[in-house]
Amino acid sequence: MLNKKSFLILTTFLVGMCSIIYELLISTASSYFLGNSVKQFSLIIGFYMAFMGVGAWVSKIFKKDLIYHFVVIELLLGLVGAFSVPLCYGYFLYADYEGYNLFVFFIISIIGILTGLEVPLLTRILEDDYSLKDNISTILTFDYLGALIATIAFPFFLLPFVGIYKSSLLFGLLNILVGIATFLFFQKEIALPKLKKRIFFLTSAILISIIIYSIVVSTSFMKRWNDGIFKHQVIYNEQSSYQDITLTKNANEFRLYLNGAIQFSSRDEYRYHESLVHLAMMQHPNPKNILLLGGGEGLAAREVLKYNIEKLDIVDIDPAITKLSTEMDLIKKLNGGALESEKVTVINDDAFKFLLEKNETYDVIIGDLPDPNSESIAKLYSNAFYKLVMRNLSPEGLFVTQATSSTLTPNAFWCIDATLESVGFQHRYPYSINVPSFGNWGFILASRNDLELKYNNTIPTKYLEEEMLKHLFYFPKDVRVGNVLPNNLDQPILLEYYLEHWRSLNNEAK
Repeated sequence: MLNKKSFLILTTFLVGMCSIIYELLISTASSYFLGNSVKQFSLIIGFYMAFMGVGAWVSKIFKKDLIYHFVVIELLLGLVGAFSVPLCYGYFLYADYEGYNLFVFFIISIIGILTGLEVPLLTRILEDDYSLKDNISTILTFDYLGALIATIAFPFFLLPFVGIYKSSLLFGLLNILVGIATFLFFQKEIALPKLKKRIFFLTSAILISIIIYSIVVSTSFMKRWNDGIFKHQVIYNEQSSYQDITLTKNANEFRLYLNGAIQFSSRDEYRYHESLVHLAMMQHPNPKNILLLGGGEGLAAREVLKYNIEKLDIVDIDPAITKLSTEMDLIKKLNGGALESEKVTVINDDAFKFLLEKNETYDVIIGDLPDPNSESIAKLYSNAFYKLVMRNLSPEGLFVTQATSSTLTPNAFWCIDATLESVGFQHRYPYSINVPSFGNWGFILASRNDLELKYNNTIPTKYLEEEMLKHLFYFPKDVRVGNVLPNNLDQPILLEYYLEHWRSLNNEAK
């Protein structure tokens, strides 16, 4: 049977896990909703740590009944922690940008204060039996150890297999169970009248019931939330190790969203993928060895395979995307089974890491990467990344990348162009098309050598035709932006350029 010290050490370990998990969950949810993961994690960690200090300072007001107060804190922390992510989901559905941020800071501040109370109270509970030096070292050791286990479990287990919504409920339940276990273990030392003890157990039972019910209905809640966020009915949703994957469908089309951002619509994706692939492939005299960065759904690969190539390497970080695109009939029909071609090799790896380790050169490299709404993606539009692209191109090689909207995010678009220029792509050919699902969308074709743009009428297309070359490369002067900085790996200015558009949209909506 556990003695007092062993029980409190185990308690410290468990509450250390819970507290850091709440911080990670809220930071991740905010990164999904607002982008700019470094900013979200930095602010949330800052508020959390600051209010932990507030909690530690406030702990001195507790003079007696320390165990009982610790139990109450665990119940409160469990309640707030359990519903922290569900409340973020709910608030985001109805709130504006600033309102959501303030709400998140309010939630994390409460969690920080309650967490800051835990260690001082646990240390003082043990002071009658052990020296202060031993108490502090033991409590802090196991609190930090619990935090370590939580940070390991979060990316490798909780995020891909449980999801952030259900994880917050489960760890809130754990916090409450720790409180109840502490009450039962020390019930002889907790001087409460029978009526208050009954109220305590009744309250605990109600909290547990509410959380268990919320876990049971979490799937239906997420379905309603997705239906509220997305325009069409959600037919598939998965939280992979890297991103939230959502498919929606109506009578005329289906759409793929990653972390809430549309990737394609079956109604008009051919406009995007034809424009991305063919204008680069047609400029190369004999494209044989092709590299596609991103594009794990196989739609760009479908277009590449219209050429007499020998090899197509597809590098997409998320195996869940390539698995879905080879198993779901809707996507397989759309990509024409491109991922199953014997010419195609799918590598599930980070594009930056792949290029860094690769010694092979390619005739054409195609960047079909997500928009740069976080630091981890913005690095794939950085000068360091483009230097790796150039290193892996053959002497006559061509590089083309999607470059966000040239009208909605012009600073971001021309920043990508400036970044390509900064690494030695002296000849760049920015162009744009209209994709109804996205709006006006931009691409940049880059080469070491001057190109005389040509069109190959033997390649079957649904959208592109030779006459379009006359105007694809023209940009009206109100979207031609100068004085933008190139995007550096250690200073991702592109992220700021990209996100300023979404902030301006929010201001217009007020």
